[in-house]
Amino acid sequence: MCGIAGTWGADDPQIVATMLDRLAHRGPDAQGLFSAPDHRGTLGHRRLSIVDVAGGDQPLVRDARALVANGEIYNAPSLRHELEDDRTFATRSDSEVILHLLGEADPSAIVRLNGMFAFALARDGELILGRDPIGIKPLYTGRHQGSLVFSSELRALPDGTTDVEPFPPGTVWSSRTGRHRFYEIPEPTPVDGGLADHAERVRDALETAVVRQLMSDVPVGAFLSGGLDSSALVALLRPHVDELHTFSVGMAGSPDLAAARLVAEHLDTVHHEYVLDAREIRDTLPEIVAALESFDQDLVRSAVPTYFTARLAAEHVKVVLTGEGADELFAGYRYHKELVSDAALQADARRSLAELHHANLQRVDRITMVHGLEARVPFLDLDVIETALSIPAALRRPGEGAPEKAVLRMAVDGLLPASVVWRDKAQFDEGSGTADLLPRLTAGDRIDVDRYRASFPGTHLRSAEECLYHRLLCASLSDPEPVLGNVARWADRG
Repeated sequence: MCGIAGTWGADDPQIVATMLDRLAHRGPDAQGLFSAPDHRGTLGHRRLSIVDVAGGDQPLVRDARALVANGEIYNAPSLRHELEDDRTFATRSDSEVILHLLGEADPSAIVRLNGMFAFALARDGELILGRDPIGIKPLYTGRHQGSLVFSSELRALPDGTTDVEPFPPGTVWSSRTGRHRFYEIPEPTPVDGGLADHAERVRDALETAVVRQLMSDVPVGAFLSGGLDSSALVALLRPHVDELHTFSVGMAGSPDLAAARLVAEHLDTVHHEYVLDAREIRDTLPEIVAALESFDQDLVRSAVPTYFTARLAAEHVKVVLTGEGADELFAGYRYHKELVSDAALQADARRSLAELHHANLQRVDRITMVHGLEARVPFLDLDVIETALSIPAALRRPGEGAPEKAVLRMAVDGLLPASVVWRDKAQFDEGSGTADLLPRLTAGDRIDVDRYRASFPGTHLRSAEECLYHRLLCASLSDPEPVLGNVARWADRG
């Protein structure tokens, strides 16, 4: 996990160095710059060392080609074995397979990468940008003084940058040949079988993804809220890790803390918890909102417990597994009960997965990286997505007397206490106790909502609480427009 930045169209090491300073939290272990031949551009990298800790610093440079990458390539070992037949690798870094795979090949070869990634590759006067299929890793582009600029975070872009937008997930772009979409969320193709059959398929796919995402030269832990999604991951992860550290936060007496303790004891993990304090939450809100790059009320509420869980985890590990994507795949939100037709449920799954990159995945990336922590999301492994979308809608839809995510519950039944497997759904902010707290904490700011809204006529601000988050975000930025213009409005429809 790292931060990348750069320019193309002009070689400007000073601008890129400034961008890297703004990304220092993403890569506290090392930094580097590369100036492309003929002053075509500059690539920059901040490194959080996960694989090949001693030898994997970036930019990776081979024969005037250079790569900066953020993320992990989970099938790097198999690609490396293939590519080593006629190429020499200089490091054990998983990122180096990108350099050799795309060093001479057509950019469409990106489809062979399995992982979470955003990268920039300079080769023979050409720049190639790529982002993973779901957009787990962030990448933004814009124009500055006539040149292309790119960065892992919006706030790292130079002041005055225009035409700022997220680089689309599942896309590769070449300065010579333009943009190519290499992945789309698959159309659901239902597979015959009963609940038990699909539960077994889900368990197999998810365990394979969990094991695949253990790739690391540093310790791997897991967030554990005590809910179904995180508990399922921990249950599948535990047999493969000798000493598994788990992390949970919540207000005193919150249901998440109690459920997480139960799961940790059942699975014999090294469990860590932190009891949240209202004053500390209020004092930390400016930092959380600034790191999140969003004022969306629902996103901020869920970012608060994520922030403190990530801070706790970073004291013990550099990598965590977390359960994002499960609700989208297995119809876990309250509003899914209202989708009575198969077509509506399937369409919503594709829509919500496509929107994750600027909603919950943005939250997970920004809030973990502000603590120098890498988060991995096994539910968004492409094989898990395909498996989940092949479950007939009738078996995925929650209904009268049927709990949400019944297939996932059955997949881990027997691995966890029944009280956890069949526990009612609670969002992270609800289970941790912060959902009700935040409106009360922010009420004391006494914002004149009507006057504040009138100052931003083009922005829909839903409440005094959201006005506060908007004000905090603006105050944290010397040039707010590129960030404000890219705030996605994600709201829990339940």
